[in-house]
Amino acid sequence: MTTAVQVEGLEKSFGEGATRVAALAGVDLAIPAGEFLAIMGPSGSGKSTLLHLMGGLDAPTGGRVIVEEADLAELDDDRLTVLRRRRIGFVFQSFNLVRVLTARENTALPLLIDGLAERRADERALAAMDRVQVAHRADHRPGELSGGEQQRVAIARALVTEPAVVLADEPTGNLDRRTGDHVLTLLRELCDAHGQTVVIVTHDPRDAARADRIVRLEDGKIVDEQRLKPNGGPDDVLNRLEKDS
Repeated sequence: MTTAVQVEGLEKSFGEGATRVAALAGVDLAIPAGEFLAIMGPSGSGKSTLLHLMGGLDAPTGGRVIVEEADLAELDDDRLTVLRRRRIGFVFQSFNLVRVLTARENTALPLLIDGLAERRADERALAAMDRVQVAHRADHRPGELSGGEQQRVAIARALVTEPAVVLADEPTGNLDRRTGDHVLTLLRELCDAHGQTVVIVTHDPRDAARADRIVRLEDGKIVDEQRLKPNGGPDDVLNRLEKDS
């Protein structure tokens, strides 16, 4: 089975001397292509730091990250930027939409930055928005959209480049339960219907129960790993997750 993301001995520290904090302390993790992985753990355990390092948004203090056989540490800034833009899709809790652009323009933005012709970028943006059922809001700006609609646009933007890996940091954190369930269903479908690799950071056991596998971080280390049965795992798994969270 092809490995989409490989993490080897990953370390990340912030500060120096007496103020030095080890966010990650030697993490090893292999994520097969097409897997839905959930990363859980208490606040400050290193979840978001791990996700950001996997996406090349930050550089590790030690160890390495390999995405589709490319060692991120061996890429110069230009090649790393291209890899992030073309092969990795990012979804954040805060949506990160450009307020003055329409939903269609926000979705097309990565393609336009990559040099695709405006007409073709627009076509692909609408197709991505249709895939997440928000194409009917294409000409509305973020302030005119609900939280769930904004997150769907953010997912469409992440998908428009047809990335191999989608990284989502607390994607339902600002949403109500019903809307959050819809977003998790969309992410689940990326794996089931399109074979994309999805990694989410979440504190919510019900979100994590949608995954194929859950890893739990504490103090910058993986302390537990659990593989779930297909289609989100049985009730006893969810009950255990809720008890442990």
